[in-house]
Amino acid sequence: MRSLGFGARIVSGYLFNPDSSLTGSMDSGSTHAWAEVFVPGAGWITFDPTNRSVGGANLIPVAVTRGIAQAVPISGSFVGGTDAFLSMNVAVEVKVADRAAAARL
Repeated sequence: MRSLGFGARIVSGYLFNPDSSLTGSMDSGSTHAWAEVFVPGAGWITFDPTNRSVGGANLIPVAVTRGIAQAVPISGSFVGGTDAFLSMNVAVEVKVADRAAAARL
């Protein structure tokens, strides 16, 4: 999109998918990434190529950046035994303020 003269950015966050119907979702709290393109007059438009969709009603943004290398969800290092860390669980709870908004999801 940038080569066509549009502003573009990568967004990293979570995919809210309570019925597990979307690609890239294994359970509540699945990390996910998507793209956004700036269209003059319309603003930032969300594109989720994984699910072939436009719009982000089920996407919860956490980080926005120009390149994917800057949006790594976890970075750092660990020194210790290989059995010191057995697992990690992530859960995202989405609370919708009204039923009309819930129906759109």
